[in-house]
Amino acid sequence: MKTILLIGAGKSATVLIDYLTDEAEKNNWKFIIADANKEQILLKTKNSRYAEAVELDITNEKQRSKLIEKSHVVISMMPPHLHFLVAKDCVEYRKHLLTASYLDKQISSLRDEISNRKLLFLCEMGLDPGIDHMSALLLLNRIKSEGGDVVSFRSHCGGLVAPESDDNPWHYKISWNPRNVVLAGKAGAVYKENNHTVTEKYDELFRTDRAIPTGDETIGSLSYYPNRDSLPYLDLYQLHHVETFVRTTLRYPDFMEGWKHIIALNLTDETISYESDGRTLQDFFQAHAGDKLSGLPQLVVKQLNFLGMDDSETFINKGLCSAADVLQMALETKLVLQPHDKDLVVMVHEIEYIKDGAKKLLTSSLIVKGEDSMNTAMAKTVGLPLGIAAKLILEDKLKLKGLHIPTSPVIYEPVLEELEKHGISFVEKAI
Repeated sequence: MKTILLIGAGKSATVLIDYLTDEAEKNNWKFIIADANKEQILLKTKNSRYAEAVELDITNEKQRSKLIEKSHVVISMMPPHLHFLVAKDCVEYRKHLLTASYLDKQISSLRDEISNRKLLFLCEMGLDPGIDHMSALLLLNRIKSEGGDVVSFRSHCGGLVAPESDDNPWHYKISWNPRNVVLAGKAGAVYKENNHTVTEKYDELFRTDRAIPTGDETIGSLSYYPNRDSLPYLDLYQLHHVETFVRTTLRYPDFMEGWKHIIALNLTDETISYESDGRTLQDFFQAHAGDKLSGLPQLVVKQLNFLGMDDSETFINKGLCSAADVLQMALETKLVLQPHDKDLVVMVHEIEYIKDGAKKLLTSSLIVKGEDSMNTAMAKTVGLPLGIAAKLILEDKLKLKGLHIPTSPVIYEPVLEELEKHGISFVEKAI
């Protein structure tokens, strides 16, 4: 019996679990879900007999390897730094591996072994990275095939809160890994603008003067900040000659203003320096920032108060920790999706190209709204590409081997086709 192993049942795994449970029933496959919290798995599988829940300590080599050895395809939804533990076992036991995370140096170091053993390791198979690559390359290849010459490429994506659930001064709620929210942008950004390489430091990223229209009246315009290093994607997208190339993250404008001050107040610092037991959020803000908290803009005061700057009742009790740890705890406490809340995923590609001597602009927009705090738009857009890819492998319809991200038509064409059946589709406008 063909077996799919999913390691990790966190926030982004809900829709993936539903999808693979259904496919396991249809195809008589075995579906195993492993996580440190078995109750969390059972909550998401609704005790389906087609999904087996297993409690797993990912660092326990014996437990981990035993599960991987009896699987055909492994999906890792663990935090990125833990993927390598899974990847080594997948190489050892000759199993295919899928992740939604960026391809890193550790996984890349296995490239030759993956190829020699005729395995498929597919990384960046989620939303961003993932659907962004697939949808962009579909457009770019079509433009090129029709005789267009691309001169500018901008790709924007963000996980947000839906307008009807937007009830706080940050205009944001947590729909994915909160640690990633805290640390986003720390590496700064590098991109290409008007034939110049632009480098932005962490404290320069979060600006309100960069905005794009979404085409949706209820959402309006969104601000964006550049993502990491965009330049390696010039090779992957075969766009070395373009004047502008940038990949960004979308947020509501007020979030940008608030986060700029979060950085200025050093609230994302990861130095272990606070004993938090018995200390309230208010105590922490005063101890950490003190006089810097005076004279802040009114909006930022409201935002910091919402996170706990004036909260003398919520105790941290996280032991010895950093400012970033406390900020994460505050975000998880104050910006949590309530059961009835809906999140939002927005992606917009802006492609300028020249065809028949005329400059043209093509925009392609994706807007996906979640159903509630469990069945989120983030879980849908991150999980479904992974599930579809796993199904294609087990059906022997994806024969590619080696270490890849989804930049090949043999990957993205069938995946995008099925995503559209699940309501994940783009609206194009040409000018």
